[in-house]
Amino acid sequence: MRTLRFLLRKEFLQLFRDRLVLVMLFVMPIAQLLLMANAATFEVRDARLYIVDMDHSTTSRGLVEHLLASGRFVARGSSESMSLADASMNRREVDAILGIPRGLEQDIVAGRPTAVQVVLNAEDGAAAGVTQSYAAQIVDTYVRDAGARLRPPTRALAGGGAAAAPIEMARSAWYNPELVYRDFMIPGVLVVLVTIVGTLLTALNIVREKEAGTLDQLNVTPIGKATFIAAKLIPLWLLSFVVLSMGLGIARIVFDLPMRGSILVVFFAAALYLLGALGIGLWISTMAETQQQALFVSYSIMLVYLLMSGLFTPVRSMPIWAQWIAQVSPVMHFTALMRAVLIKGAVVADVQRELILLATIGACVLALGVWRYRKRAN
Repeated sequence: MRTLRFLLRKEFLQLFRDRLVLVMLFVMPIAQLLLMANAATFEVRDARLYIVDMDHSTTSRGLVEHLLASGRFVARGSSESMSLADASMNRREVDAILGIPRGLEQDIVAGRPTAVQVVLNAEDGAAAGVTQSYAAQIVDTYVRDAGARLRPPTRALAGGGAAAAPIEMARSAWYNPELVYRDFMIPGVLVVLVTIVGTLLTALNIVREKEAGTLDQLNVTPIGKATFIAAKLIPLWLLSFVVLSMGLGIARIVFDLPMRGSILVVFFAAALYLLGALGIGLWISTMAETQQQALFVSYSIMLVYLLMSGLFTPVRSMPIWAQWIAQVSPVMHFTALMRAVLIKGAVVADVQRELILLATIGACVLALGVWRYRKRAN
């Protein structure tokens, strides 16, 4: 323990003397959280809309006003020519075209079926899908309300009965009633920050010793392999908790992120998750000889982790084989746990599967990294 204590002191002094490491530990995570929490979103705001109104009625003008008043669309042109609208979209000047046919108001008054056309630029399929959802909801609500307002009162049916009222579907969003996409993204961004500190800095910290030649000097000392690895991993394990605490504080104070569950569950899960993150960093350091190699390998692994973690796209929408591969990603399980605890208020019993998987994956990866490390001169 005395040897470990001296090594830990040496590691902390070495970390805090390096200004670049301090920036990566404390400044970059805060900047990334502030940036990504606002930028990493599938919400579509100010979609550029071209209006082709062939009806020129009070109803058509009201429909356009409702779309623009929603805050999701901004008018970027109007005419009665669909060809002009198509040309504008081909030049990437607009994101959507609203086509209102002639006789829209008359069809609504008469109760005849009517259709409003929405043409989308689907180069970005995710943004097009979200824009279509916004437009469909606004148009459907407005047309239904306009029909109820413009049609004459329904007459009683023969025999004293009354016409059946249309069926309306009532929707209720649990846990995130305002459908704020930022609340969904921030827990995932926090996982990314902890991953960067736990994996990238661990790999760089050990490989830097190789480049400086100090690792060779340590390898010829009586310091045990387990003691050396513990001295390398414990400081970054503790500093990862500091970064996570800072991120949670910013998420709460700046972004008003709801934290309905226990923060102790979050930190307990983070402790298990960091076993895997630090183990991956240790494993990378056994293969890389330079910091440049360590950076390349780290980012390659993290890129796969992030894309298959459910951070941006649901895992259940992936092919079955990809879903099975994603199960070995600790990032996926920690992201799901963070969202469940912070947004839904889940307790330990609700996330015990994720906790077990994080512990299992962390133990296996850390054991692999320790096994791969060889205490010898390179």
